[in-house]
Amino acid sequence: MGVFLRTLGIALIFFLADRAAMASAEIKNLRMWPAPDHTRVVFDISAPVKHTMFSLVRPDRVVIDMPNVHMGIAPPKPQALDPLLKRIRYAAHKRGNLRVVLDLKRPVHPKSFLLRPNREYGHRLVIDLLRESDAPKAELPSSKSPARKPPAKIPIKLRKVIIAVDPGHGGEDTGAIGRLGAREKDVVLAIGKKLKTLLNQQRGIDAFLVRRGDYYVGLQKRTRIARTRQADLFISIHADAFRDPLVYGSSVYVLSENGASSEAAKWLADRENSSDLVGGVRLNDKDNLLASVLLDLSQKATLNDSVKLGNSVLNQLKKLGKTHKPQVHRAGFMVLKSPDVPSILVETAFISNPDEERRLRSSQHQWRVAKAILRGILGYFKNNAPPNTLLAARR
Repeated sequence: MGVFLRTLGIALIFFLADRAAMASAEIKNLRMWPAPDHTRVVFDISAPVKHTMFSLVRPDRVVIDMPNVHMGIAPPKPQALDPLLKRIRYAAHKRGNLRVVLDLKRPVHPKSFLLRPNREYGHRLVIDLLRESDAPKAELPSSKSPARKPPAKIPIKLRKVIIAVDPGHGGEDTGAIGRLGAREKDVVLAIGKKLKTLLNQQRGIDAFLVRRGDYYVGLQKRTRIARTRQADLFISIHADAFRDPLVYGSSVYVLSENGASSEAAKWLADRENSSDLVGGVRLNDKDNLLASVLLDLSQKATLNDSVKLGNSVLNQLKKLGKTHKPQVHRAGFMVLKSPDVPSILVETAFISNPDEERRLRSSQHQWRVAKAILRGILGYFKNNAPPNTLLAARR
């Protein structure tokens, strides 16, 4: 009898373990973040999952198979304006295997990865649907070219200065969250939109947003967008957080020398596979020494301009109240690493400070911050407008 009970107990343990394995994870929520060039689909899961993914055509769709996963919700409908995703459907197969099908409006290049829990979300499976034309590939060369003195009989066509305004975070990445619930991604997008409006009201300036809505853009892609659009300046906007809620004030950062050195090494290592331009000069047909010298000259000029721009913006921010740092600081932020586009990162305030959080949520204060950054940019252009631009001609 004892042997029978032991055998029965062992069998029961294996049965229960098998049942647990069959339903080891559950999809608890599903979110979609459509962007102009991609759509991100995020599955909130109760535990890490294994998955396989493949594409089918006629009609276009992406299929995700997940063993031992249960769909705990009814998939929501994608937004009507979503450029890629038409519908999400699923089917539960034997032994708890789940198949999710993403019906598409056009062919895509899919990518997937798992994210660990953070302060806001638990385990997540992320599916990125990229337009086929926007799938990862070698960058196209910028059309910027070295300034050449034109023949005297050919008039110079003056162009507008192009400014990339980059609101940080977005989509799944909320950034810092204040005690009153303000989210960094929302605040900086609101300030970015206001800054873009103010800049475009200036004659001779054409500004655009790197992130136009509530979706995420990769850090390297942000600088790539700016260079593809031939930006003359890159302004990244953030709202800092700190464990001490009494800390307050705005800050401005430019790239550190260590960050510049590490980025130079990457460019030189990759230049054989890249047809990109740095400061209007192609690197992939130069020998190592010449390429290194050209890149170093471009970076030094860019960093000098970044510091000038940063100082001009910081001086205007000081008029709104005490700044957290009295001078421009250097850091290795990824978005500051373009070797030929002067770039700054503006920490508009500490969203972790309740007083500053309240101000950041105010549309009036957002306009004040945007106007301060605008004045700083215009102050920089008084003596540093790019040649052959309307601003340089006015100067």
